[in-house]
Amino acid sequence: MPGEKIESVVRSSGNVFADLGLPDAAELDTKARLCAAINRIVERRRLSQADIASTLGVNQPKVSALLHYKLEGFSVERLMNFLLALGHDVEIFVKAKPRSRAARIDVKAA
Repeated sequence: MPGEKIESVVRSSGNVFADLGLPDAAELDTKARLCAAINRIVERRRLSQADIASTLGVNQPKVSALLHYKLEGFSVERLMNFLLALGHDVEIFVKAKPRSRAARIDVKAA
């Protein structure tokens, strides 16, 4: 239609933090994916915040931050340890990348 603004669509890189140009995008993406796995486990088990705090060895405000993806105070290592405390394995694979793309960090949760 005349006068209508046309917006372009840009394909995502697969990392919203990189797409937004944020520093440490790979780390932020890794933390978000690990936190999503933690939240799925907690939801599936219907754990209370008190149960989560006890299992993870943290206080309730930290649990609340975790459940709301406020991850500034959590390292990748700490989030992986939370998954271990919840009875899940964490695997890290290092492999050669195809020449057709840039190197990346990819976190997948089952």
